[in-house]
Amino acid sequence: MIPPWWILCCSTLLSLALVWWWNELRHVAPVKARLAGTGKKLPRGHMGLPFIGDLLSFLWYFKIVRRPDDFINSKRHKYGDGVGLYRTHLLGQPSIIAWTAESSRFVLQSDEAFCLHRWPTNDLVGHHSLTAALGQSHKRMRNFISAAINQPRALRRIAQLNQPIIAASLRSWAQKGTVNGFHEARKMTFESIGKLFVSFEPGPVMEQLDGYFQGMMKGMRATPINFPGTSFHHALKCRKSIESIFRGELEKRKQRNRGRKQETEEEEDLMDGLMEIRDERGDLLSDEEVVDNIASLVVGGYDSTALSSMWALYCLAKHPDALSKLRVSSSGRFLG
Repeated sequence: MIPPWWILCCSTLLSLALVWWWNELRHVAPVKARLAGTGKKLPRGHMGLPFIGDLLSFLWYFKIVRRPDDFINSKRHKYGDGVGLYRTHLLGQPSIIAWTAESSRFVLQSDEAFCLHRWPTNDLVGHHSLTAALGQSHKRMRNFISAAINQPRALRRIAQLNQPIIAASLRSWAQKGTVNGFHEARKMTFESIGKLFVSFEPGPVMEQLDGYFQGMMKGMRATPINFPGTSFHHALKCRKSIESIFRGELEKRKQRNRGRKQETEEEEDLMDGLMEIRDERGDLLSDEEVVDNIASLVVGGYDSTALSSMWALYCLAKHPDALSKLRVSSSGRFLG
């Protein structure tokens, strides 16, 4: 006689297998039908269980063992490197993971709107930001941003503004003796961002913005449930406060610049640059595009720059020989 527990286990496993297969079929079959005869095909991968998808594996690697690279490595081991793309189901949506520089560049530079952006939600990054734009709209926005921050004139200005901020921060760290590297690097990074992007000096407004951005970033990876008490709800409130501050500054500049000659190059910050740049048709960015792109660029460069700075300091502290070489090679070459 077959034990009841054995029958229950087999039934459960069979049910899970059927649901697994059904979720794959309902998501992938319609796409494959549209691609039939085009020579194109979906990346390798699987949709997993309905609603859950790959979330449990994602949380395991990111939250429990804290080895996010192993999440991608598990896909590589299972499906091979291929073209650097995998299909999966994350945060409630079918998703494509691009893990190589080449595949990411292909997605971001493509003129075809072949994918929809759902995470982080556009309610947080901004519906008119570079992150949310697709196809020709993304290309147009990318050209605006590149002209404002990635040209020789802009890079010279960034170096000139950053040097005194970094030098002052290092002097203050030396006086403190012992510091929290990430906290201080984050503080220095945000001060630089405020100066470069909106010419904000350290003070109450910058402290408010810092708190709002930290609150918004906590909601980036949260389940997008807009209900009081959730991280996402708090992030949306922070986003509105950030937008209000930037819109207020934008309106001040528009009123100030009416009937006034264009400011010199040395006086421009990112907001000025975005307000003044025109595309090939002579069109300016809208107010929404200016505000959304400044907010999204802060999100993209805040923690990442602070972490990079912290690890640079850590590695230099662990390798004094490299620090000595850096001091010699950079002697007399900083901007005065």
